[in-house]
Amino acid sequence: MLLYEQIRKNKVKTVFIVTGFVLFVLLVGAAISYVNYGDAVPGLIFTPIFSLFYVGIVIMSSTNIVMKMNRAQEVTSVEEHRFLWHTVENMAMVARVPMPRIFIINDPSPNAFATGLKPEKAAVAVTTGLLDRLSREEVEGVIAHEVAHIKNYDVRLSTVTLALVSVIAIMSDIGSRMLFFRSIGGRRDQNQNPIFLIIGLVLLVLAPLIAMLINMAISRNREFLADASGAELTRNPDALASALEKIANVETPVEQASSASAPLYFSDPLKKKVSGLFSTHPDPVERISRLRQM
Repeated sequence: MLLYEQIRKNKVKTVFIVTGFVLFVLLVGAAISYVNYGDAVPGLIFTPIFSLFYVGIVIMSSTNIVMKMNRAQEVTSVEEHRFLWHTVENMAMVARVPMPRIFIINDPSPNAFATGLKPEKAAVAVTTGLLDRLSREEVEGVIAHEVAHIKNYDVRLSTVTLALVSVIAIMSDIGSRMLFFRSIGGRRDQNQNPIFLIIGLVLLVLAPLIAMLINMAISRNREFLADASGAELTRNPDALASALEKIANVETPVEQASSASAPLYFSDPLKKKVSGLFSTHPDPVERISRLRQM
């Protein structure tokens, strides 16, 4: 009951966070419009149109972009890496999702991630360090975790939220430039409420930071969900906990990982050792503790 209750709670929490994120994007658009023109309505109309367009472009090319960004090489046949191929195939079969494409990143730091728009177009990438340093059961646990991301549509969620962070950054930059040029011209709507104007200005400045914090919160929550779902697939939470323990104790970062792709990884690939609101992943100790209790 603990396992299924944890999965249910994480799903509910994710829905609330994502809903809040979407509303925040609309709020930022309204604030930019009000600060510059004294009317929030144009922002509420333009923001969803621009967001859907931008997110659509990012989603359609996300897998190839992420794999190139991390210099991952695709495994195209079982002969290239029989154990990895069969492990991914077995976990996909248990999860009842199409077998994802398989990639290997030549890096000694053990880690992995999944990406893709939907299960039919998903991909899993693992580092050579993961295959070299972990036992077969531990590798299976990590693969189950990544396949769980695919099954739960986390890969789509992470792509959308990352795109929305970019949308807010672009809108905030455009809004700031518009405000700068309007202030030079001495133009200001006299009907603007001073309180709403101050709130809009503060939101305009802090929007990118707040968006990043929301994205990190979603990332942390989806890791807990994938841990629970991965343990459900293997029926061996101890193997996943052991893998996480080994990976967390490695000090060497994944060289090809960037801050943009870091939230996708099984464990923080940058090894920043930050916790709380500014962390892309939950505390490994808490993750391990939850797995040990299953």
